[in-house]
Amino acid sequence: MSDITLSAGVRQNLLSLQNTADMMSTTQNRLATGKKVNSALDNPSNFFTSQSLGTRANELSNLLDNISTSTQVLEAADNGIKAITDLVESAQSTVKQAQSANSSSEGTHIQGDGSIDTTSSPSGTTVKERVEAQTLSNLGIDSAADITLTSTSENGVTSTFNLAEHFTATGEALDDANGDTTTGDAYSVSDLVNDINASGVATASITDDGRLDLKANGNEKLDLTLQSIGGASQAASDSVAAVFGFGGSADVDGEGATVTGAGGTDVEFTNGASAGAADTFTVSNVASSTDSDNADLVTQFNEILDQIDQLAADSSFNGQNLINGLGNDLTVAFNEKRDEGKSELTIASADLTSSGLNLSDATSLSSDEANEKLDALSESLSTLRTQGSTFGSNLNTVKIRQDFTKDSINTLQTGADSLVLADTNEEGANMLALQTRQSLSTTALSLASSADQAVLSFLR
Repeated sequence: MSDITLSAGVRQNLLSLQNTADMMSTTQNRLATGKKVNSALDNPSNFFTSQSLGTRANELSNLLDNISTSTQVLEAADNGIKAITDLVESAQSTVKQAQSANSSSEGTHIQGDGSIDTTSSPSGTTVKERVEAQTLSNLGIDSAADITLTSTSENGVTSTFNLAEHFTATGEALDDANGDTTTGDAYSVSDLVNDINASGVATASITDDGRLDLKANGNEKLDLTLQSIGGASQAASDSVAAVFGFGGSADVDGEGATVTGAGGTDVEFTNGASAGAADTFTVSNVASSTDSDNADLVTQFNEILDQIDQLAADSSFNGQNLINGLGNDLTVAFNEKRDEGKSELTIASADLTSSGLNLSDATSLSSDEANEKLDALSESLSTLRTQGSTFGSNLNTVKIRQDFTKDSINTLQTGADSLVLADTNEEGANMLALQTRQSLSTTALSLASSADQAVLSFLR
């Protein structure tokens, strides 16, 4: 082609037409691909930066699937906790049924071993009348002594009659039984019995043989405390307990054991450490009760525990279970790095099976065992609520990171696209302009060729 000689005008128009064709090819490629940078040759900086941003967006998109799976694992665990909580509450109802089936308290009863002292010869024809007429002053009760009667209900609520507090509230005194500030009407055993009955703490009476009798129906425990000031070394047989008919009670000279068993009675005497120190005598009675045959309820309770184990085992998602035992922790990765720059959350698993909740099979659901089971079930509910709160917090964190990751992916993809994507409106306008230019260049080339053809006509 080097043997062909073109005029300057033709060559110039040809070059312009070729440039226009190249630009049209480039514009057509951009319109076809939608990108203004299709390779590193187009714009190395934008191409590689966009590629890097796109790669990270893809890595985060892969992590997003794992994060989504983790939220489902946590939701499965949370559903399991809710269901186990319902089962534990059902077990509580079963135990309470057993408690109701067991007979209620038969009440408490305290009675002196012997007659209240009447050596001062109070008036009366019978032992009972003489005891009722006996004054507390003649029994050795003075302003430093005190009598306290306390009744404790099955729910732990206490009611108390205290002689000193009664005197303060009513204005009565050892030498003023009616509280009219005049002396001569000494406070008697009969007055004490009447005031105890009026308090509602217990029912007091004097038996025909002169013993003090105290009863409280439907309560759990009854305590009688007699306090007096004695010598440095005084036995119970010499204390105020003796004159009230308790001098022959077992253990009164020892410290005695605290009553814990149903139907048990404990008598305890504490001698004052020194002369002038208080000597304290206490007799306590715990109500007795009998237990029902709760075989069906025991079976029902144990079946609920089995269901707790099965439900814990079923609370898994995609093979991951957070509540069926320890050592099955869940790790959620939040970025693509695996070195010291990694971002992740490790969610510790928990053992929420019956054994993990310290729940064991029942054998009889007697009163004592029922109380133990209720305590264990209450602790289990507390554990379930705590673990549910922990998983709920973890789930909230994972969902926040999930939303953040979605936003990050969108930002990365937008940034990557902005570096390489073409503006189709602009490229369309460019194509229209190039087509016009191409048409004009073709016309100009034709005119330049016509000039050469005019020279040829002179040679004809």
